[in-house]
Amino acid sequence: MNTIQTFQDVPNAPKAVGPYSPVVRAGGMVFLSGQLGINPATGQLVGADIQSQTEQVLANIKVVLSHVGLTFADVVKSTIFLTDLANFQTVNTLYSEALGGHKPARSTFQVSALPLGGIVEIEMIALDKR
Repeated sequence: MNTIQTFQDVPNAPKAVGPYSPVVRAGGMVFLSGQLGINPATGQLVGADIQSQTEQVLANIKVVLSHVGLTFADVVKSTIFLTDLANFQTVNTLYSEALGGHKPARSTFQVSALPLGGIVEIEMIALDKR
């Protein structure tokens, strides 16, 4: 039987900024809600620049994946939201470095705004092989 498991609190990751779970396991898949460049210790964005926010987003995702026993290598789909596509190359470089040689399917969109004034948000879907 397929079960749904939600994780409300992930240690060392930012708290959700709304009524949602940061990560949900369902039917052999793990769905990560979008992460912003929020410092988990302060609850604030790490800075106004794309490099700082992207690095923090990827660090937050790594923590969330680790909490459910997964790594970037388990990711099958990513979605990136940017408030300015001019930042695409910087995000692409940092994303590529974080994921190493792993290349899941991916979409990138420009959006008019993100929560808390963020300029990048990334969500991921991973396969739970356990």
